[in-house]
Amino acid sequence: MKNSTSRRLFLRKSAIATTGLTLFSTSVINALNKEVPFEGYNPFAEEKNDLRSNPFGDHVRVKGVIYDETGTTPVANAKVEVWHLSPNSKKYRHRAKFTTNDRGEYTFITDFPDREAGKTPRILFKVSNAYSSSFRELYLDRSGGYITSDHWEKNQQLGENLFPTSHRIFNSLEIQFNLTLTNQ
Repeated sequence: MKNSTSRRLFLRKSAIATTGLTLFSTSVINALNKEVPFEGYNPFAEEKNDLRSNPFGDHVRVKGVIYDETGTTPVANAKVEVWHLSPNSKKYRHRAKFTTNDRGEYTFITDFPDREAGKTPRILFKVSNAYSSSFRELYLDRSGGYITSDHWEKNQQLGENLFPTSHRIFNSLEIQFNLTLTNQ
C-alpha cells in the first residue's frame, strides 16, 4: 500500500504557507533588504505619472533628465520609481514608477508630501536600468526643492544642471531635478 498525503493535509499546509507569506508587509521585506536605504519602497508600485489624490490641493510637479555616469548623455528608457509620505498621513501611499523617454526626460505630478517628525518633506527616487541603480532624495518646502550632500557628492558631473530649479504657479510647485544613473 502506498503512503500518500491526504488532500485535507495538503490544503491545510498550503493555507498556512499562504497566510505566512501575506503577513510579511513591505516594511518587513524592506527591513530585510539591505539595498534599499529608505523606508516605504515598494518594487510593485503602479505605473503612472499622476500621483495626486486631490486635484485641488497643493501639488508638486517634478521633471528632469536622467544622465549616464558622465553627466552628459541622457539615458533613454531608464526606470524611475518615486514614493513619499502621503499628505496628512504617516504612510507611504504615494508611489509610482515610469520610464524616461528617448531624451532621458521624466515628469510626474503628486500631492505635496507629509514629513516625518523633525524632518523636511521629501520625495524619494530609485533610478535604474539593466546595468545599475541608485537611490536619491529631493527635499521640499513651499518655495522649492533642495538636494542632500549625498546627491551633491554623487552628481558633481552634472555641473550647472546639479541644483534643482523651481517656481510656483498657483497651487503647484514645479521643480527641475536632474540625476545621474550610477552604481552606489
